[in-house]
Amino acid sequence: MGMNVAQKLISGHLVEGRMVPGEEIGIRVDQTLTQDATGTLVMLELEGMGLERVRTEVSVQYVDHNIIQTDHKNQEDHLFLQSACQRFGLWYSRPGNGVSHPVHMQYFGKPGKSLLGSDSHTPAGGSLGLLAIAAGGIDVALSMAGEPYHLKMPKIWGIKLVGELPDWVSAKDVILEMLRRHSVDGGIGYILEYFGSGLDHLSAMDRHSIGNMGAEMGATSSVFPSDEAVRRFLRAYDREQDWIELSADADAVYDRYEEIDLSELEPLIALPSSPGKVVPVREVAGDKIYQAYIGSSANPGYRDFAVAARMVAGRKVADEVSFDINPTSRESLEELIQTGMLTHLVHAGARLHQAGCNGCIGMGQAPAVGRNSLRTVTRNFPGRSGTREDRVFLCSPETVTASALKGVITDPRSLDFPYPRVESLEKGIVNRQMFTQPLPPEQARRVELLKSSNIVSLPEFDRLPDSLELPILLKVADHISTDEILPAGARVLPFRSNIPRISEFAFEPLDPTYASRAKAIGDHALVGGINYGQGSSREHAALAPRYLGLRLVLAVGFARIHRQNLVNFGVLPATFADPSVYQALEQGDVLSIENIPAQVMQGELTIQVRARRLVFKANLALTPHELEVLLAGGVINWIRTR
Repeated sequence: MGMNVAQKLISGHLVEGRMVPGEEIGIRVDQTLTQDATGTLVMLELEGMGLERVRTEVSVQYVDHNIIQTDHKNQEDHLFLQSACQRFGLWYSRPGNGVSHPVHMQYFGKPGKSLLGSDSHTPAGGSLGLLAIAAGGIDVALSMAGEPYHLKMPKIWGIKLVGELPDWVSAKDVILEMLRRHSVDGGIGYILEYFGSGLDHLSAMDRHSIGNMGAEMGATSSVFPSDEAVRRFLRAYDREQDWIELSADADAVYDRYEEIDLSELEPLIALPSSPGKVVPVREVAGDKIYQAYIGSSANPGYRDFAVAARMVAGRKVADEVSFDINPTSRESLEELIQTGMLTHLVHAGARLHQAGCNGCIGMGQAPAVGRNSLRTVTRNFPGRSGTREDRVFLCSPETVTASALKGVITDPRSLDFPYPRVESLEKGIVNRQMFTQPLPPEQARRVELLKSSNIVSLPEFDRLPDSLELPILLKVADHISTDEILPAGARVLPFRSNIPRISEFAFEPLDPTYASRAKAIGDHALVGGINYGQGSSREHAALAPRYLGLRLVLAVGFARIHRQNLVNFGVLPATFADPSVYQALEQGDVLSIENIPAQVMQGELTIQVRARRLVFKANLALTPHELEVLLAGGVINWIRTR
């Protein structure tokens, strides 16, 4: 039996375990990617390990999230990150160089390699035919130290693309179609592998858009073959020598199979406030809009901006619409300047912002309360935009731009001019001046880390005790995102290196009293529904509540990365053996658990609700590696025992 691309990539990096779905495996990590919202903790973790130098082939620290400097904190974190890169042997991508995912694709991503990133959209790198997986920062730190990355072997979901996209439909609509079919938890436990003749008409950057938002389905990763489209992309950025051919064997099989006829797709849009609420644009056409936003790692390519530029050339956006353009890399900005496309955008009324994540994570460009904002970004979870009562829609650059011109949500097929098809550039802009290279080892050892008063050492946590009495401090619904557990935005993210301070914002969008109540009570539990912890990979969403005393999360189901982050910081992630118990539990109930280490070893907890005659079971489903980490009270303690 032949192998598919995902299996080839995993087998080429397998160092522990068997490639049997559900069994624990360990894979060698060739490259790592960190960004500034998660990277400061990673660097503190490397320091805590006493690491002399990273042991990967390439590790890159990007500054793309916190680039609005309203006071000293972000700039001081940037100085810390730059000094840590010099100390530990990483590449450093300066503020304004762009979003990590497309920039890494342009300069470092190689077919056949493995990439682990502390950003949930790291799987976008699979567009080049590499194995790109997102994880919590401490897992990335361990990989930098030469440790394998442990995970459960995913199933492989083969998605055959046939046909060719019609006019006014683009790559964003492909992944929105997957979300329309399967929603935000449909990909949990899978790697999505795209193949078929339809790929002949999708560029490497088109594939980036599809792979990027596979994260919104909960997928472990998304992979594509390394074919001529990948070769053309690498050639455009002077890296054709890094290309290798990689495709599925003719007799390859998949654990699950699906087919999408690209020619049958139409413009789609995700309604507020979930990437899974997808409908055809025509169903909501006519609703008034006040913001139209193009950019983010979900639509980062030259084509995504150039098609908008050609659509507005000689025209003007509607008077009441803020038309926001976020170039996603310094290269894409220079390419738009070189080809004259930026002139069309600016002349039509666009507001130009610096290259970075920006409004995608609520770092500027927050919309008006209750007013419709159409965006090409990755997510539209409640309040993620920076406005708590927001109305953010996700759609393609074509739909965003058509709506900006008309002032209402518009199906671009209704426009009275032909579709301006845009091809990828044969020769892209190459600008390596915004990178700082790693120092030679002898120089690196002499570098001192530049720490400000806002950079605080990681808290220490105890091992699992023999017994716990845990009040349920909060009960939440299905599909709670990490943006709701620990929000992003310009008000919160500057404290990303200060766990005591950032913990004050834990669960603020859901219950502003949580942090103060947790400080008063200490050890406690939380109850969640389906897909608890979806969204960002930020480990702060596990670490901050743990700092406040969180010891147990009982959920109907977990998102993969957040569950692993809970384990990494010694929080028990248990699922109900009987999901109906979720309805029976109430905020304020006190849970009693005895003989905890022994029960953890068995993978099942018996929990009694004090003051009520209710005893129930909860499953842990731990791998051998997770078991060791939990018993030690978290990864940092586990490292010390080694």
